[in-house]
Amino acid sequence: MKRICVIGGSRYVGRVLVERLQATGYRVTVINRGSTRPPAGVEHLVADRDDEAGLIAALGSRTFDVVVDQVCYTPVQAAIAARAFSGRTRRYVMTSTIEVYDPATAALPAVPPGTPVPEKMVDPATWLVRMNLPWHDPAYLQAHYAEGKRQAEAVFTRHHGFAFAAVRSAHVLGGGAAEFTGRLGHYTERITQGAQITVHAEALPTVFVHYEELAELLAWAATRTDATGPVNACSDGLLDVYGLGAVIAAQSDRKAVYRRVAAGEPASPFSFDRHYAMSNARARELGFAFSHIADWLPGTVAEALAATASPTS
Repeated sequence: MKRICVIGGSRYVGRVLVERLQATGYRVTVINRGSTRPPAGVEHLVADRDDEAGLIAALGSRTFDVVVDQVCYTPVQAAIAARAFSGRTRRYVMTSTIEVYDPATAALPAVPPGTPVPEKMVDPATWLVRMNLPWHDPAYLQAHYAEGKRQAEAVFTRHHGFAFAAVRSAHVLGGGAAEFTGRLGHYTERITQGAQITVHAEALPTVFVHYEELAELLAWAATRTDATGPVNACSDGLLDVYGLGAVIAAQSDRKAVYRRVAAGEPASPFSFDRHYAMSNARARELGFAFSHIADWLPGTVAEALAATASPTS
């Protein structure tokens, strides 16, 4: 029986991932700081991943076939994990993000307008790592989230103690009241209340993934030995803020009210003034079958509307 360690697998995507792995027959160990217990039957190690000595002590003599890291945000955290799991695992999968492709946060190669970007757009093997930045400062980390992920990928890529894959997730939707980012709730609340939604004058499309599909892909990536390096994770189909608003408006029998922002003014989440899409061709070529956003968005919106109507449920 294979042993899989999930770092941070206690809520949302991580919890679904743990449940899927467990149901498939894997022996699962979850590492977190102890605030939330994993599902029954899962080994639970309480450790702070930022405390290298404490993490190594908690691991003891355990070894794993795969580690799936849900909560790595900085190169410092990646370096600690690389050292702690060297000799303990043959494979390491990190959950990364579409935001590594955000041109506002880094100088990236130009692509033709409207082109879904491939993984090679950001090559972690060549990305500069700067450990001396204030990664311990929450405000700095929040402002440099995308760069933290890029540099974390770079640290793992250059570590030769195990095979490594970075799953670059699209914007995640789903889960109803469990959707902790609150971004879909922002739209359901404003549309049902008749409040304005701030958008760019020309809002361009992006890509999304359902939280259960992301968990499925992470489980797949954990066991696919040929899936190494960056792998984009997004459902088929593009969607802009107006398309999302239209689905919510139709299901709530309301009208979406928009206010266009001036250049440089912040807009609502999922409103982009640039084409912001990834290509999922690599994962498909490796054998993963994605859904289309139209397959799950209506049900996801219905869940979000129900959570909006009953916020304490």
